[in-house]
Amino acid sequence: MGPHYLDRLFAPRSVAVFGATERVEAVGEIVLRNLRQGGYEGPIHPINPKHATVQGLKCHATLAEIGASVDLAVIATPAATVPAILDQCGAAGVRAAVVLSAGFGETGEPGRALEQQVRATAQARGVRLVGPNCLGIMVPRVGLNATFSNNQAPPGQLALVSQSGALCTAILDWAQARGIGFSAVVSLGNAIDVDFGDLLGYLALDASTRGILLYIESVHDARNFMSGLRAAARLKPVVAIKAGRHGEGAHAAMSHTGALVGGDDVFDAALRRAGAVRAYTVQQMFAAAEILAGGSRAHGNRLAIVTNGGGPGVMAADRAAEQGVALAQLSDATVNELARRLGARWSRGNPIDLLGDAGPELYRAAVAGCLADPAVDGVLAMLTPQAMTHPRAAAEAVVAAAKGVSKPVLACWMGDTQVEPARELFARHRIPQFETPEEAVEAFSYLAAHRRNQDLLLQVPGPLSYHEPPDIDRARGLVRAALTQGRDTLTDAEAMALLEAFHIPVIPTVAARDADAAVAAAERLGYPVALKIDSPQITHKTDVGGVRLDIAGAAELRAACADLIESVRRQRPDATLRGVTVEPMARNPNTRELLVGVVADPVFGPAVSCGAGGTLVELLHDRVVALPPLNDFIASEMIAGTRVSRLLQEFRGMKPAKLSALVTVLRRVSDLVCALPELRELDINPLVIDDRGVLALDARARIAPAVPGARPYAHMAIHPYPAELSLSYSLPDGTDVTLRPIRPEDARIEREFVRGLSPQAKYLRFMQSLQELTPEMLVRFTQIDYDLEMALIAVVSQGGQAREVAVARYVINPDRRSCEFAIVVADAWHHKGIGHRLMQRLIEIARMRGIETMEGEVLTQNTEMLAMAAALGFGISEVAGSSGVRRVTLAL
Repeated sequence: MGPHYLDRLFAPRSVAVFGATERVEAVGEIVLRNLRQGGYEGPIHPINPKHATVQGLKCHATLAEIGASVDLAVIATPAATVPAILDQCGAAGVRAAVVLSAGFGETGEPGRALEQQVRATAQARGVRLVGPNCLGIMVPRVGLNATFSNNQAPPGQLALVSQSGALCTAILDWAQARGIGFSAVVSLGNAIDVDFGDLLGYLALDASTRGILLYIESVHDARNFMSGLRAAARLKPVVAIKAGRHGEGAHAAMSHTGALVGGDDVFDAALRRAGAVRAYTVQQMFAAAEILAGGSRAHGNRLAIVTNGGGPGVMAADRAAEQGVALAQLSDATVNELARRLGARWSRGNPIDLLGDAGPELYRAAVAGCLADPAVDGVLAMLTPQAMTHPRAAAEAVVAAAKGVSKPVLACWMGDTQVEPARELFARHRIPQFETPEEAVEAFSYLAAHRRNQDLLLQVPGPLSYHEPPDIDRARGLVRAALTQGRDTLTDAEAMALLEAFHIPVIPTVAARDADAAVAAAERLGYPVALKIDSPQITHKTDVGGVRLDIAGAAELRAACADLIESVRRQRPDATLRGVTVEPMARNPNTRELLVGVVADPVFGPAVSCGAGGTLVELLHDRVVALPPLNDFIASEMIAGTRVSRLLQEFRGMKPAKLSALVTVLRRVSDLVCALPELRELDINPLVIDDRGVLALDARARIAPAVPGARPYAHMAIHPYPAELSLSYSLPDGTDVTLRPIRPEDARIEREFVRGLSPQAKYLRFMQSLQELTPEMLVRFTQIDYDLEMALIAVVSQGGQAREVAVARYVINPDRRSCEFAIVVADAWHHKGIGHRLMQRLIEIARMRGIETMEGEVLTQNTEMLAMAAALGFGISEVAGSSGVRRVTLAL
C-alpha cells in the first residue's frame, strides 16, 4: 500500500498559515509563533493579504503566490472565509487542513449551514480536514505545533485525541508537570471530516505511538469509530474517557430494557467489544496507558497482595472488591511453601501480611512464591517505611523475584523521602509503581480489563447462530404487517410469535376477546392459568393491575376476566382494550426470573442486555450489555457479569439453572437483531430459567421502518462474520477447495502459508524481502474489518488439517468508492486455476458492496499476475516514475 492519506497531516513537508498576524494573542499570531518555536524544520508560509511580512517571515496574499507545494494548511480566519480558502487549497494541491476557526455548527442554524458548505467544499476538492472549531494538532517528533495552545508537548510514545480543545490544554499542562510526552496530540473540534475512526486507523500503524488516549464527548459515525478503534486496539493499548456519562437520555421508554440501558451502558459495551479500556479521570487514563504501553499484561484478574502492614493490605483488598478484581486463592502447595519460608507469623492468606519487620528475603520469598502459583495472575508488593524496614533493599528483592517472569508485578512503596531511592530502582527496572494502594489496584484492574476486552475483540460471530435455522420470512411478515397497519408495537401474540420464529421457547399464549373465549382457551391449555390484559397502549401490565395468576377454574376465570377489564379501564380510560390473553401457569420450584432485551442506541445501534427479571427490574438495576452479533463466548461473559448469575448456581436446595439454554437464547436474540433492522426495542420479561431450560412468559417489541436501500447489517456497529460469502468447489483432480473470509483463528494457517512461500513469491507479493510475518502483520492480516476490507482464503484439507493455499484481499480506499487489492498463491498450487477463481470471487464481493473501481500495483516481472489481470478485464498502465511497476485497474 502507498502512503497513508493522513501522512500530510502528521508529517507535512511544508505548512501554510491562513490568518497569520502579529496581533498579540490572536489565534493567527499564536499558531504561527508555535510553529516557528516548536522546532518544525520545513518551510512555513504565512498568508494574509494585509501584511508583507509576519513575525519575520515573508507573507503572501494567496496560496498561489507561494510558488511551491504545500502539504498542510492551518486556517485561523473568520468562519465565512473558510470555504473559499479550502477552494484555494484544492486548486493548489493541498490535501490536508486544520481549521481552527470557530463559528460553525456550535453556534446554531446559520453556523450549521456554513459547516455543510465547508464539508462539501473539502470533499469536492479532496482536502481532508481536522476541525473546525478545534485547538489544532501537535506532532512533537517533527516539531509540529499547529495549535494556539500555550503548551508545547514534549516527545513521547502516547497519542492523545480529544474532542475538547480546553481539556487538551489541561491534559497537556497536567502531563508536562509529570514529564509525560506525546507522539501526537489532536483536537477534533466539530470533526466534520477527520474523526476518531480515521485518526485511530492512522495511529494504529504509527511506529512512534505505543498507546492511545481518547477523550470522547460524542460519536458521529459508530461504524467508522468501531473500525478505527478495533484496528488500533489490536496493535496497541487504547484508553478512553467518555464525558456525559449521566445524560438524561431517554426515558419515557416503552420497555424495561429501554429504561435500564442508557447510552453510557452501550458505549461501555462498545469499548469492551473493541478491546479498549475505559478510565473515568485523567489520572486514571494516564495510569492505564502507562502500565499498558509499558508492556505489562495479565492473563486474568486474580491478584496476590504482599504487604508489611495490615492496614494497607485491607485498603488494597477493599479497592479490589470495588474494582471487580479477585483476590487470588493461593494453592495449598503455595501456602505450605510460604509457611516454610516465612515462618509462623505470616497471615496464611491473601493479602499476605509479612508484618512490620519483614526483611528483603521475606519479600523475595513471598513475591516469588505467588508468581509461581498458577492461581495468581499478578502480584502487588506494598511497603510502609517502619523502623525496622529497608525500603531499597526490599525493592531489590522484589525486582529479583520479578526477573524473567511474564506475570505483572506492581509496587506501592508508601511514603515519600524514605522510599524515593526504592521508587527510582523500580523505575529503572520498568516495574510499575504507585503511591497509594488504591492506585495500584486500579492499575491492575486495567490490565485485567485489557485482557478480558482483548478476548472479546477476537470474537467474530456470524449473523446467525445456526443451531436451527430461524423462520426469517415469518418474522419479517409479522413486522411488515404491523408497519403496514401503522403500528410501532407488536401485539403480545405477535411478539411471542416473533420469538418462536427464532426458536426461543415461549409459553403458549391465546388471545381472547371476552370471558367465553378465555374459558375456551383455558380448557384447551389446562388449569391453572394466568390472565393478562391485551392492549397496544399498555406495555407494563402489572403497573395497571393487568395480570391475574393461578386461576383454577372456569367460574374464577370469568370473574377475574370481568374484574381485570373493569380495573384496567378505570386506570387507563385512554387505552384500547382488545380483550385478554390466557397462558398456562409455569410452575417449578427451581425457577428464576430473568430479563433479556434489546434496545436501539441512537449511536451504536442495537444492543442486547441480560440481567435479573420480574416486576422489580428497574429497582434491581442488574444488567450487562453487549453489541451484537453474539457467540457462545460473548453470551457466557454477559451472564457471568450479572449479579443474578450467582442465583443461577445451586442455591439453597435449588438445582443449578441450565446456563447453556440461556446462552442459546442470547444467541437467538442476536440472530433476531441481525436479521431485523426494524427492531427498536425488545423485552423478554420474565424469561424463566430452571434446571431443564428456559421459557419466555411475556414479550413486547417496538418497531420502526428500516432505512430504505441500506446495505445488510448497516444498522449494526459491528459487521458480523460474512459466512454467507463462503463457497466450495472441486478442482479437476477432485481436491475440494473452500473459499471463505479469513477470521482471527486463522492466524496459525496464515503464518504457515506465508512461511511456506518461496522468496520469489514473497517478493512479488510484498515487494520486499520477508522471512516471516511479524506479530503485528499477522494481527493486521487475520483480524480484519469486514466493512472496510475483505480477505478471502482458499483452504484445502490435508491429513485432517486445514491448509491455506491462497489468499486475496482488498482494502477500501478513503474515498469509499475504490479499493486496492493483492493476491498470492502458494507455489505448489500454481496453474490450478485457484488464483483466477479467488479473484473472480473477490471482484463479485466488491461489486456487491458498491465499490466502483478495483486497482493494484504489480511488479513488471510478475508476468503471470499481469496476464491474469488482463484475462479478468483489468486495464494495465505504467506508474509514473517507476518503470518496474504497473498499475492494474478494473471498473466494477
